[in-house]
Amino acid sequence: MNFASIPFLFLFLPSFFVLYFLALACRAETRSLNAIALGSSLLFYTWGAPDFIPFLLASCFIDYRISHSLGQAAQGSRRSRTLLFLAVGMNLSSLMYFKYANFFVQQTNVLLSHLGHFSIPWTEVVLPIGISFIAFEKLSYLFDVYRGHSRPAPNFPTYLLFISLFPHIIAGPIFRYHDLAGQLLHRTHTLDKIYSGILRFCSGLGKKVLLADTLALNADKAFALPSSELTFTYAWLGILCYTFQIYFDFSGYSDMAIGLGRIFGFEFKENFQDPYRANSITDFWRRWHISLSSWMREYLYIPLGGNRGSSLRVYLNLWIVFLVSGIWHGANWTFFFWGFYHGSFLALEKFGLISLLDKLPRAVRVCYSFVVVLVGWILFRATSLSQAISYFCQLFSPSLRPLRAQYLLRFDLSDRFWILFGIAAILSFFPVFSLRQKQVSSNTSTDAPQRNGTIGALCGLGALVLYIISVGALANSKFHPFIYFQF
Repeated sequence: MNFASIPFLFLFLPSFFVLYFLALACRAETRSLNAIALGSSLLFYTWGAPDFIPFLLASCFIDYRISHSLGQAAQGSRRSRTLLFLAVGMNLSSLMYFKYANFFVQQTNVLLSHLGHFSIPWTEVVLPIGISFIAFEKLSYLFDVYRGHSRPAPNFPTYLLFISLFPHIIAGPIFRYHDLAGQLLHRTHTLDKIYSGILRFCSGLGKKVLLADTLALNADKAFALPSSELTFTYAWLGILCYTFQIYFDFSGYSDMAIGLGRIFGFEFKENFQDPYRANSITDFWRRWHISLSSWMREYLYIPLGGNRGSSLRVYLNLWIVFLVSGIWHGANWTFFFWGFYHGSFLALEKFGLISLLDKLPRAVRVCYSFVVVLVGWILFRATSLSQAISYFCQLFSPSLRPLRAQYLLRFDLSDRFWILFGIAAILSFFPVFSLRQKQVSSNTSTDAPQRNGTIGALCGLGALVLYIISVGALANSKFHPFIYFQF
């Protein structure tokens, strides 16, 4: 089920809201509130992936049982290592099967055809939505219990709720169990927290529906053009639209997830911090998809050695991390080279490029970071390496070829588009308009405006207007799933 959809906004969410807050009004214990949240979360996921529910329940139960065995075994003992190996192997095997089996068979058949052999008969595996995020959360839980950083979940429903909590199950943010363990057992509900959650949800809905979906139209049209008709102008229009689209699409989802969590008493960590204002690629990855970057650093980069060892070893660690990050995003060579591309720039900055950048004005450093990221998005968006190479060539090959009318008419170049494009650029680069919230602990109030007072009233009115406009746009446009649903 999509957050930015009529069934979610007018059927699922109001029903869950009524059930949850009726229970809260009756002074229900956290256990009862969790039962409502768990039942609703499983229903939410069943709506989009009913065939995957039995596997999700079974694998979660196995993880839960193994985690308790890990908690009882001596840390670092042979038994604990064997249990961890089995649990990690099970989760990685399922991820590899669902996400990469089709790709491996396809590549094998290509090789066999070149050698003159028959192809392997194969029925394509359907990719369950959110499996990449689910797998990483399950792995982090197992690693933390093994290391002694977290105690095993007190019961299976609590662990299952951690994995399946509907605001984040499909597209993150990626949580670690100890981030939510205390909130799963006890959390506070206040009117100010609910109010700030509603504001955050509405801002995310606006980002997705009004900005990302509008920009997506021209991005899709540019990448759909045949290479012979892709000109310098079309290429820049398309990749600029996609660069802003993916940011507002994914950060919009994160805002909606954080807002929903806050409404129901949870405090989720931030996932974006003005990434296009980064002054280096290193800085960009501190700001973009923070939960994934943190996961990769803690569970892959540091175990590999991190910054310890020789410079060559550090560069190799960076490449490995970003190659894994690229492959995690999708089973396509384009994602592999996207990871290699970012890993290369991070290694260059470690090598000394960052020292040179520090001597330049901030505006120049921001431009450098933005252009590097923008070019990288070509690999992320293209469906094949050949398309990515063709697109890259046109992006940096100004030509005097005329803009053919039949292709120009396909693009939306209306005043509405340019206004929204301008708003997207302003929100991306000027912090005064940033929708980012400060990170706060789960037991403190948020920094959003209080519901009382002039500022709070104006923010509430603005959120209401934004919500109405967004719903109107939803009702009059075709379905646009969140980009990260495919991962």
